[in-house]
Amino acid sequence: MNSLDWAVLIGYFGVMVAIGLWSHQRVDNVSDFFTAGGRMPWWLSGISHHMSGYSAVMFTGYAGIAYQYGITSFVTWSLPIAIGIFIGAKLFAPRLNRLRSRLHVASPLEYLKNRYNIRTQQALAWSGLLLKIVDVGAKWAAIATLLSVFTGLSITQGILITGVVTGIYCTVGGLWADALTELGQFIIQLFAGLAMLYAVMRELDGFATLWTVWDELPEGHADPTAGPYTVTFLMAFLFIKTFEYNGGMWNQAQRYMATDSAASATRSARLSALLWFVWPLVLFFPMWVAPLLVDAQKPDASDSYALMTEQLLPHGLLGLVIVGFFSHTMAMCSSDANAIAAVFTRDIAPTLSKAARGWNERAGLIAARWTTVAFLALSMAIATQINSPAFKDIITVVIKWVAGLMGPIAIPFMLGLLRPFRKSGPTAALVSWASGLFAFWLVNYPIHWSVEGGVPLQYQVSVPLAVSLVLYVLIGQVKPEDTPERDALLTRINEGDGGGEPDGTATAAEIPAQDGGPAPAPRPRG
Repeated sequence: MNSLDWAVLIGYFGVMVAIGLWSHQRVDNVSDFFTAGGRMPWWLSGISHHMSGYSAVMFTGYAGIAYQYGITSFVTWSLPIAIGIFIGAKLFAPRLNRLRSRLHVASPLEYLKNRYNIRTQQALAWSGLLLKIVDVGAKWAAIATLLSVFTGLSITQGILITGVVTGIYCTVGGLWADALTELGQFIIQLFAGLAMLYAVMRELDGFATLWTVWDELPEGHADPTAGPYTVTFLMAFLFIKTFEYNGGMWNQAQRYMATDSAASATRSARLSALLWFVWPLVLFFPMWVAPLLVDAQKPDASDSYALMTEQLLPHGLLGLVIVGFFSHTMAMCSSDANAIAAVFTRDIAPTLSKAARGWNERAGLIAARWTTVAFLALSMAIATQINSPAFKDIITVVIKWVAGLMGPIAIPFMLGLLRPFRKSGPTAALVSWASGLFAFWLVNYPIHWSVEGGVPLQYQVSVPLAVSLVLYVLIGQVKPEDTPERDALLTRINEGDGGGEPDGTATAAEIPAQDGGPAPAPRPRG
């Protein structure tokens, strides 16, 4: 990098901070901070949803997969995400929006104390919070790895720089700042991605590279599945990502909650699904042909994209592409920070502190901002340890830990929204959650160590989710725990397309937690 590249990078950081400070004017209360007050346009929500699903792992871990195995990086990663979001556009997006518009909640997990009980809500909240600290730590480590390639800064310095800038804008501006910076980041990434695609085609065979290069690439590079990324892995990943990217890890749920109606949430999801299908093709193509242009230095080839960028792009454009790396990581990390702050201040803190239950709007907003800072600091501390023997490497954390542990957390949360699973109550939720976590530990450690060659990756990530799903459904049938109160809650989440309160239903305050409180008035039928 030279002075021009640094100017581009510093200018980008400055714009992100300015957007955050401007967004501060739109945040008057906790609802504004966590769900944009339900006023976010569907197209902004869709772009934000798309951008918050990326990080620099795309340009490190997945770049390594693309370098070694070719198009399987798209077929087994972004394609199942696109399909999963499209499925969730009608299945989950409108129901998540109704959590805000009808139950008036600011956190995705607030409804769980009524759907199950407080114990279940706390189990999912705490386990998800701890997992997200590790997940975001992996994202910080990924972007710091790229920064070190280009600038020579240490991993710790890179983590500190990106974390502080992200912390400023997402802490002062909340979800509005996240979404607006993600819109700017999307535009930057659009130009950066197209610039890299053009540079690669110019270096090889011009526009014809798109169809002439395949015979020159290593054998099997055009196979849809390869190496450990098998058809079984693809199906497992599709199932996992359908839950994760439709709200199972909370930050994307907020994008649906932030729109003005259930119909807008559906349009938002469809836009995100379309972007996930089209845009990764542009980003991945340079990674697929990278073996013809650079020799990766790392065993997992995670440095291949960075090396190619240095080799092909002039100064200025180099800085723009580096900004593109930052844009994805900062989008994901800031959205996760906002989601975790929502869960902690709205779901965890009130059970730990009597004072938290009495917070007014100002106190709640202050708590939300301090929680955001604390989460970012913890995840940055974890990031400095991400390459230790306990974690092994970035892609291991992202694929195995997050994909494997997400299922047990997401199953009770997501399926709890759907009427067909109304018989699955607190027992089903807690047993499926605990059993899924135990299954993850079992297949990844004792069994993995005792089996020759280890347990295949697809089983490491799919078995925990399968165990949770089967037990959640089975226990619901064997020990049904549906009650009139839970049925009333599900009716309000599942019926209608508007954003307002349906006729004949109780207000949110009249649906009590299962731990006590007056029974709601029955909903008129017929």
